[in-house]
Amino acid sequence: MITRFAPSPTGPLHLGHAFSALTAWGLAQAAHGTFLLRIEDTDTERARSEWEVRIYDDLTWLGLTWPLPVRRQSDHMHSYAAALDALGARGLVFPCDCNRADIHAAATAPHEGEALTGPDGVIYPGTCRARPYDSRQPGDALRLNMGAALIALGDAHGISWTEIGPEHPGHHHLDPETLRCGVGDVVLARRMTGTAAYHLAVTLDDAAQGITLVTRGMDLCDATQIHVLLQHLMGLPTPAYHHHRLIRDETGKRLAKRDDARAIATYRAAGASPLDIRTMVGL
Repeated sequence: MITRFAPSPTGPLHLGHAFSALTAWGLAQAAHGTFLLRIEDTDTERARSEWEVRIYDDLTWLGLTWPLPVRRQSDHMHSYAAALDALGARGLVFPCDCNRADIHAAATAPHEGEALTGPDGVIYPGTCRARPYDSRQPGDALRLNMGAALIALGDAHGISWTEIGPEHPGHHHLDPETLRCGVGDVVLARRMTGTAAYHLAVTLDDAAQGITLVTRGMDLCDATQIHVLLQHLMGLPTPAYHHHRLIRDETGKRLAKRDDARAIATYRAAGASPLDIRTMVGL
């Protein structure tokens, strides 16, 4: 069994990160498996080397260890680009120059009604879907043509995955209607920077690292259908998934990196021990 913790170096690790890392570590220890650390730094506008250093420091303080070298997404941009080109050559990816305001305006036009949302926010209305892959211009995003992807997979008939986490256990199947209408043409490469977006990078990374169990928070549970779809499009294995509960504040809101008061480093500076952190997150 191989699982992982994959933070982005865009701010301090907080109690929610501690819970996720400790959960993955515990699952690996119980199965006599391997716990891997991955740095997801494709967001080049926000990722900072100093935050990466703090990730290593906080996790080491918590008592976690992992094999070296650590996989950093920024070292594998070529593999993401190659995957995009391969999908584009099959007519499964199209360039898009719409910004968020364009998408919201098109999705809420009078004849469209209220905008529908999915795992990536407002569902893309298909404005640029007819553009061929080779019409890509600097600054364009690259989107998966969900309709074409489903056709390529025979409408995803029989494609499934296993969830072993406590929140949503069982055997689940891709639902073509949900993917078409409730997910839509998700972004695979970011607008302006052209770097690989989360869905593509995480799918390729998990395969490259031989991940057999993806451990992450329930906020990413709905993204699993996208990743399973991409795995089948690219001929990659499908791991099992463990989506765990989220750590929330007193109002019930899940923690974010802007919650510096909940940062691991803040508790460390106040004299907390690793055992204190475990107790705080219910372990």
